Amino acid sequence: MLCAYFGQVQDEQPDGENSVFLRDNLFHKCKLSGHEGWDRYLGSFDVIRLVMTDFFKEGRDVSEALAQITTRILDDLNEEYPDVKYDPKDLFYSLEKFYRKTGKAFVIIIDEWDAIFRESKEDKNGQKKYLDFLRDWMKDRAYIALAYMTGILPIKKYGEHSALNMFTEYSMMAPRQLAEYTGFTETEVRDQCEEYKMQYDDVSSWYDGYIVSDNIPVDKREAYRDGTYTGHKIAIYCPLSVVESMTTGVIKNYWNKTESYEALADFIKMDYDGLKDAVALLMDGGRLAIDTSTYQNDMTTFTGRDDVLSLLVHLGYLGFDDETNEVFIPNKEILEEFRTSTKTGEWVEAFKAFKTAADQIRDRNYPQKLEHYQGNLLLISVNYNKEAVSTEDGYKRHECRIERY
Repeated sequence: MLCAYFGQVQDEQPDGENSVFLRDNLFHKCKLSGHEGWDRYLGSFDVIRLVMTDFFKEGRDVSEALAQITTRILDDLNEEYPDVKYDPKDLFYSLEKFYRKTGKAFVIIIDEWDAIFRESKEDKNGQKKYLDFLRDWMKDRAYIALAYMTGILPIKKYGEHSALNMFTEYSMMAPRQLAEYTGFTETEVRDQCEEYKMQYDDVSSWYDGYIVSDNIPVDKREAYRDGTYTGHKIAIYCPLSVVESMTTGVIKNYWNKTESYEALADFIKMDYDGLKDAVALLMDGGRLAIDTSTYQNDMTTFTGRDDVLSLLVHLGYLGFDDETNEVFIPNKEILEEFRTSTKTGEWVEAFKAFKTAADQIRDRNYPQKLEHYQGNLLLISVNYNKEAVSTEDGYKRHECRIERY
């Protein structure tokens, strides 16, 4: 869609219609055209679009992949502008040459920008080389009008600073004004349920639960600070699962169509203090405050439990409340993934630790002694670990479980 909007197209279609006319007609049917000045940049740029999974494969040398990217971009530009002299081995200098000759800046669109961090997890030098390539290509370059990148992971950190600090980042932890577009909204799902004759409550319990925060409007910020405005909080649903349930008429776990349970299992069984207990708490309906600041935005550099849980937010396995910094399992579909991933014997003790104290409270009938307050009681279980060492990352002697009774 971005390519169609920003890119200049002049070729004739087989039926004689002009591509520009078809493109303009396409956008006139969209909500975008209802905004004043919507077509200000329509067809104004040369667009370079890359899908990084085409270049980064497991085991492939990063330098070779970057050279191929350079060659493909410059070959395409040479076909479009054969009179421009350029250096086939120097992407950045050559783009400046094309820009000066044509007067048209570039829109760079990169899909799956983080492919290298998934396909070459352990190649730290290659990852750094890739980040340096992107920085040198895009930062403070007059020939760049816009660079738009999509991926699962946030911008990678290394050293003291981010290599790509010229980007505004939108993520599941902070989607900003794109919040309502990160999944289906409640209104959209209700409309689909009505159209496809599905029970909204069932669909909601299976696929709802993610809460994201939009930007707070200027005229609502005083009310927000007073605690009387919550309109920036948006409930969103997993789009794939909703579409599958609507088209099939069956509500079930569709998450495993795109990810095997082993992917989750490998992360949550990591040997970090308190990680298994944290997972047990979350699976029991609890919420857990985490520190996201140490997460390095990749899939291997973990210093403790909270880094793993931060990754699971970006992968969609956990919801995140940005005001309390709490994570939680959002719905039944994701809970099933956790259940499948924790069926091995190594999880038995972790689950026992959190169930023991609450079971004692029930077995001894403590709540019955306060029957007049039922519905307003909180059962609080504390698990104390005397073996915890204060010098360890994520040091904590106790875990707490709270449930309403």
